[in-house]
Amino acid sequence: NRQAYQAIDMRRSGARMRQLFLEAGYDVKEIQRFLHLSCPQPIYRWMRGQTLPTVEHLYVLAKLFSMHMEELLVRERGNGEEICFFEVAFCSERIDAYRRQISCAA
Repeated sequence: NRQAYQAIDMRRSGARMRQLFLEAGYDVKEIQRFLHLSCPQPIYRWMRGQTLPTVEHLYVLAKLFSMHMEELLVRERGNGEEICFFEVAFCSERIDAYRRQISCAA
């Protein structure tokens, strides 16, 4: 069963990251320090949907929020509906497997 490629909605992904930062009580300077960035501008660009974090930064942010890095992203659908990058059932299975893998590696 072949699935069509789904583009990442950069604006909504940025809004999702901003929401996660706020809900967790982190400000931009704290995220900057956590990611060892020399300046905060990349984080502001992510939150505005102008750019996406690197894979390395997505990985570190996912660890910070205890989620799979693809959960930080929102994909577009043809009808304009936004969804988490994974379908909910599949997402739960992947998250559980990912967390087991992390706990074994620690």
